[in-house]
Amino acid sequence: MPEPDPSAGVRFGDEPPEVPGDAVAVYRGAAFALSDRAGDVLPHTVTGVFSADTRHLSHFELSIDDMRLAPLSSGHVEPHEARFFLTNRGGSVARHGLSIERRRVIGEGLRESIIVRNHDNVPVRTELVLRCAADFADLFEIKNAAGRTTGSFTSQQDLSTHSISFSYERGPFRASTDIRFSRDPEFRDDAVVFTLELPGRGSTDIVVDVTWTRKDEREAPILVRSRPVATLGDEDLGATAWLRMLPQLRSDNDDLERTWLQSCTDLAALRMHVERANRSVQIPAAGLPWFMAVFGRDTLVTSYQSLFVAPDLARGTLQLLADLQGDEDDAFRDEEPGKIMHELRHGELTVCGDAPHRPYYGSVDATPLWLIVLSEYHRVTRDDDLVRTLWPNVGRALGWIEAARRRDRNGLLTYQTRSSKGLHNQGWKDSGAGVRFADGRIAQAPLALCEVQGYVFDAYDRIAELAEGVMDDAGLAATLRKERDALRERFDDLFWTDDRDGYYVIALDGDGTQVDSLTSNIGHLLWSGIAPDKRAQPIVDRLFSGDLWSGWGIRTTAWSDAGFSPLGYHTGTVWAHDNSLISAGLARYGFRDELNRIATAMLEAAEHRGYRLPEAFAGYDRADTVFPVRYPTASDPQAWATAAPFLWMREMLGLHVDAGGGLAADALVPEAFLPLRSFGIPAAGRRWDVQVADQVSVTEQPVA
Repeated sequence: MPEPDPSAGVRFGDEPPEVPGDAVAVYRGAAFALSDRAGDVLPHTVTGVFSADTRHLSHFELSIDDMRLAPLSSGHVEPHEARFFLTNRGGSVARHGLSIERRRVIGEGLRESIIVRNHDNVPVRTELVLRCAADFADLFEIKNAAGRTTGSFTSQQDLSTHSISFSYERGPFRASTDIRFSRDPEFRDDAVVFTLELPGRGSTDIVVDVTWTRKDEREAPILVRSRPVATLGDEDLGATAWLRMLPQLRSDNDDLERTWLQSCTDLAALRMHVERANRSVQIPAAGLPWFMAVFGRDTLVTSYQSLFVAPDLARGTLQLLADLQGDEDDAFRDEEPGKIMHELRHGELTVCGDAPHRPYYGSVDATPLWLIVLSEYHRVTRDDDLVRTLWPNVGRALGWIEAARRRDRNGLLTYQTRSSKGLHNQGWKDSGAGVRFADGRIAQAPLALCEVQGYVFDAYDRIAELAEGVMDDAGLAATLRKERDALRERFDDLFWTDDRDGYYVIALDGDGTQVDSLTSNIGHLLWSGIAPDKRAQPIVDRLFSGDLWSGWGIRTTAWSDAGFSPLGYHTGTVWAHDNSLISAGLARYGFRDELNRIATAMLEAAEHRGYRLPEAFAGYDRADTVFPVRYPTASDPQAWATAAPFLWMREMLGLHVDAGGGLAADALVPEAFLPLRSFGIPAAGRRWDVQVADQVSVTEQPVA
């Protein structure tokens, strides 16, 4: 009898499960703790303490006299730090006779300070109980509600060190969790018990330190690190210094300032410190809680959005993805030579070979996007050295695109997974139902997405510029421009339809049939520049029709399509990053009032969400809602939503590095945001201040 597949039932890439709306998360890079509002991690839920795609605590529940505590208030001090205020429900001490405060901070470990206060004037004696367990579940098992794989579990209690430890192994996967307490505990099965004797109006505290280790037998392609756990109140685990380097925004519009500051704070917290060989770089994780990992597409888009804020993220992203560029033909991982990866994971399923994410290459757009971001990074920084260093990777990426296009009869870049665990859809709308016909039918691969052809067009144009201007290769530049022009002409013939007053369909299927849904993807055709000028106005008309325009932003799919749902993950919701790229496309074609319309609406949406834009929100019409409706499974924060305000601000200010190597601004800023001042914008190796009021001024900061 064959061995059961340990990953049976695991779905890779579909919509993630819902996280309770009152859940509290602390996070730093790839490590995060997700709990309920009492601070508890409860069994059989999605909560836990996670690092490198592994749940290192699956039970972490505090009680008094074995009665659950009643939550009063909870909230963040910083993204990596939270406080929980609780009280007792009764027992040996009268109800509400005690206050319990949990102070939690996470880095490369988790530290929790538990403070118990007696409100009575007389002494009390009670028991504080902390129940702990670690199941070491792979994030995919939790994300997809799959059954737990079975390996070897051990646990050990050590009174001499006031600690308890858990360990697990299966095949090459090895993980452990250690919990150390600041005072003597009593161990009772899965419970750690502290007898508390509090004088009248007295208090006591217990510090709990949780650390985790991984000693897999298979070396990981990269090492992902968080910053060390800090003492409560310390300066933000190194984020404060990094935040000081980001541009500051000042406006008479307080809501705009708050949104900018929240985006900066979240971007700082989402940074991962990644080590490979002798290189250490910082890149943004994709999003909390399910995507705290290295991605291709998400990380590239976030880096592009952030170029006039934190260009070091783009540099690190470009270097790391070049290091992990495909070397061989591996069907299980959808890897091909020259291809840029999609997703890298470190959990048990990946380490044991049950999942293909070491790394997985199932992304059709990451490779052209890598080329686009390299070009844009160069335009902003004028960093010739990085272009020269990565030029062999450029050649390999172009080679993969050329080889993949040769497989299609129309010379388009298509996708179709070869992996038993691969993604059915491999564009940014990568859920299984993400690409549909207008009548609601799900399109079957191989598929050629409209926006991906635009990315290829733009990549050819941009790499031709680098070939000519940096690498002195006029021959390659001419070849790429010839391919660019031919692709543009072919694209318009194949993807345009005169239905619905004219628009570009989302895709062509393997038979060359138009997949005729009306989607936000058409806005990306403006961003890439593949749409001829004569098509720009019809695209804009479709984008701002009642079909796609919700009033809060542009929906992923038209209201009139049979597959539309305001709660469809990629078929009706409103995504911040999608709207930001569409906005950049509108600016490219001169539709700057329309750009401002999107930016203003989305920034107003952020005001309703604590000045943070989540991954997506529901696609209901604004006329029917007084606030954007929460999408239940949205990552929050999510990197390319976090960075969307940076791109809107760049486009409203019209920022670009001019031919003389200085920062220029061609601003058209909504009146509600004026006057506007941005200080310390990095560009061309210098820092700049931009002010917009009655006039626009750009000033270079003196060198410190």
